[in-house]
Amino acid sequence: MDKRYAKERIEELRKQVKHHAKKYYDEDMPEISDFEYDMLLLELKNLENQFPEFIQLDSLTQKIYGEVKEGFEKVTHKVRLQSLQDVFSKEEVIEFDERIKKECESNYVVEAKIDGVSVSLEYERGIFVRGATRGDGLVGEDVTENLKTIKTIPQKLTKPVDIIVRGEIFIPKKDFEKLNKEREEVGEPLFANARNAAAGSLRQLDSNVTAKRKLDIYIFNVQRCMDRVLTSHYEALSYLEELSFQVNPMKILCEDIEAVTKAIERIGAYREGLEFDIDGAVVKVDDLTKREVIGENFKTPKWAVAYKYPPEQKETKVIDITCNVGRTGVITPMAILEPVKVAGSTISKTTLHNEDFIKEKDIRIGDFVIIQKAGDVIPAVVEVVKAKRTGEEKEFKMPEICPVCNAPAIREEGMSAIRCIGIECSAMLERNIIHFASKEGMDIEGLGDAIVTELLKKEVIKNIADIYYLKLEDIASIKKNGEKFAQNLISAINDSKNRDLSNLISALGIRQVGSKLAKVLSSKFKEIDNLINANEEELSLIPDVGEITAKSIYDFFRQEQSMDLINRLKSAKVNMKSLKEEITDERFLDKIFVLTGTLENYSRDEATSIIEGFGGKTASSVSSSTDYVLAGEEAGGKLRKAYELGVNIINEQEFEEMIK
Repeated sequence: MDKRYAKERIEELRKQVKHHAKKYYDEDMPEISDFEYDMLLLELKNLENQFPEFIQLDSLTQKIYGEVKEGFEKVTHKVRLQSLQDVFSKEEVIEFDERIKKECESNYVVEAKIDGVSVSLEYERGIFVRGATRGDGLVGEDVTENLKTIKTIPQKLTKPVDIIVRGEIFIPKKDFEKLNKEREEVGEPLFANARNAAAGSLRQLDSNVTAKRKLDIYIFNVQRCMDRVLTSHYEALSYLEELSFQVNPMKILCEDIEAVTKAIERIGAYREGLEFDIDGAVVKVDDLTKREVIGENFKTPKWAVAYKYPPEQKETKVIDITCNVGRTGVITPMAILEPVKVAGSTISKTTLHNEDFIKEKDIRIGDFVIIQKAGDVIPAVVEVVKAKRTGEEKEFKMPEICPVCNAPAIREEGMSAIRCIGIECSAMLERNIIHFASKEGMDIEGLGDAIVTELLKKEVIKNIADIYYLKLEDIASIKKNGEKFAQNLISAINDSKNRDLSNLISALGIRQVGSKLAKVLSSKFKEIDNLINANEEELSLIPDVGEITAKSIYDFFRQEQSMDLINRLKSAKVNMKSLKEEITDERFLDKIFVLTGTLENYSRDEATSIIEGFGGKTASSVSSSTDYVLAGEEAGGKLRKAYELGVNIINEQEFEEMIK
């Protein structure tokens, strides 16, 4: 591989791995499966081994990812909590054995690798005194109070010993399914998998929440023991059971590597029937004194590996393909499947993402397909079993009209998604109303997300125009002692009727039209009817309006829903004209400004308004076409970029001289 390309790929992989580690460990909201993450990390490791000059100490191949969540005390581990080296084939397990044999002969212990959250528990004279998450292996979070809510963690041991142990927190499969079902019923986002549910539950600032989550634990290691000399890992596990710890039930003592591979297969065969999720089997040298001879790296011990099972796959049949309309108007195809149990969950449907995905996989109604669930709630279709086709399968076509509101469904050039463009579509209604009332739209103070949700829930409003027909009693009913709030909101709604045409155009949420382009259109057409009657060619001649945007605007005003909304807004006396005075002083004509930092006498909006009032434009980023960068206090990267490109940099005082 070319050295330059290798460096670029390594940097790209580091960013991806760090991003997904943050989503997985910190936010408990993974975007990809465990298997996909493992493959990214493996590719990174292999490239770093091939090009060691590019290895960095902060790479996640060299360190354990972990950050202490705000609100928790830091705990420095007395014994480092390491990670394990992953392997993905029987051959790699045999290679591991060959490396061990170069140092010594030993038995092995093979244990199920529970897919959970690693913690350390500290006991003094047999009393539980402290518990912490792994963190980065050196420093973790103090979660003692949360751990005390877990019934299987003994608060007092059978012997008054000083000991530190390590275990894996998890949520049993049945409790995880119940938890997600409860969240679905109340409209909360589902946990991606049981591991992330466990992590999110353990890292709650309120231990009462943790107590409700049915967390469990298996202890798998003695980190430090002051009261007894232990010589083997298997012996240590037995000793933990004597102390009243719940120990990993899937543990097999093996004399040689042949027994190890059989143990891995045996655990894998039991995988589906276990009450907890596992994603592999851990192989450890049993003799503790020989472990010291074998040694360790900073991140991983050399005396152990984690064999990762491939994602579980099952065959099922596509009974039908239906479509859902999301809050943004995206129409997503969904495969309805013959129910099949995959990785402990019964799967009866899965997303097919978009039109391109269906064509690429050649998925048809009636096909037999292979699906897999690699840590995700919703599995993926891996491939079609084309050998089982009978000729009766039906090709699926994406709808040309929205299945919810019958408005046109379009696919914009260069986009994979098909969208409904109906502004009154019930699937998008809440989002559209929130945008309409936002600062970028009609700027209706007090009509925030929560109020919109309540008004829709109580069916006080059923479309955007209903905002302007609200009565005091409608609003007051959604809040305790809500009369004052209702009066203020009615007043804000009435004030919004006098907004500029540019606000209205922006509020309509036309695809490709933001607040800046809305100002251009308002200035050009002066009245909404002029914009409505403009043809595509006329629109495309306007600066900043290309063919795609012109078509989007034209199509929007050809929709029955759009015109119904405009007419109801007119009836409510909402302003439909530009209120901006003609620009007579064009001192900034065609000049592009970028604002950065904090100005003393002007807000960003005020400065932008002044610039546009003199015929100028503002941009969000600095480029070679930028004429001026207006820099206030604490200006950052944009200022540096301006210096690099030689762009004119002005301060607030110089700006005021220019606008006198």
